[in-house]
Amino acid sequence: MASTREIIRRVFRGFAEFLEMIKFEHTIFALPFAFVSLLMATKGHVTGSLIFWVLCAMIGARTGAMGFNRVIDADIDRANPRTRDRAIPAGRISKRFAFLVSIIAFGLLILSAGMLNTTCLLASPLAIAILVGYSYTKRFTSYSHLVLGLAISGAPLGAWLAATGTLSWSALSLSAAVLCWIAGFDILYSLQDVEFDRKHHLYSIPATFGVTPALWIARFLHFLCFVFLAVIARPLQMGSLYLAGLVIVAGLLFYEHRLVSPRDLSRITTAFFTINGLISMIFLAFVAADILAKH
Repeated sequence: MASTREIIRRVFRGFAEFLEMIKFEHTIFALPFAFVSLLMATKGHVTGSLIFWVLCAMIGARTGAMGFNRVIDADIDRANPRTRDRAIPAGRISKRFAFLVSIIAFGLLILSAGMLNTTCLLASPLAIAILVGYSYTKRFTSYSHLVLGLAISGAPLGAWLAATGTLSWSALSLSAAVLCWIAGFDILYSLQDVEFDRKHHLYSIPATFGVTPALWIARFLHFLCFVFLAVIARPLQMGSLYLAGLVIVAGLLFYEHRLVSPRDLSRITTAFFTINGLISMIFLAFVAADILAKH
């Protein structure tokens, strides 16, 4: 019979594998936009408590969503050469362990929502349904990228609700920008699995329409992202620093698409991880600078 110390060691080892499996560090994609939303909604007057509970909600939401995604897609990941070394198909952790950690993470989301306000608490089951439901969409629709965008666009939307208890057109525009941004780069990422998806009857925009049309759809979505971010500048009275940040974001999106072409998909990983991490962090920095400069 295993000792208590050995059990604790196994749990910690499993948890470390879980965090690696879900790429916990990629929370950086959506988290800055949640903080952007907080800054915009409060005009910079954020409290430590608000930041803490929004951070906890974001961690719980993404951890739970990615954990369920890996559980739901375990058989697909096992069949795909690109993903068969992930923790569940490789046997390093069990589906049951991943499921339990994901449930706990969603519990953190619900607790955090309740600590923020009643509106956030009431909205949390819908958020969880969308986050979990996304993982099934590739089985029946080519537009699963948009559902992923919708799921992650809940970050700025939820943060705005946390700060104000209500929504506005600016909040919806910011959320729409995130939806288009996420969907656009998820299309780029899915270019790696075109042949696999076709062979296994899975759906994606590249698998359905081809690589070149998919690239154009991703470009259009990223153009819409820029438009949605631009239109909120006036109603929120954003200044020149915000506009400068927006220009940098546009330049990074342009560069991202320059990295990927129908003839060369080798730099998709750089486009996906590096560029998009920079976009979210730089945009947050310029929004914060613009708002703080007014005080």
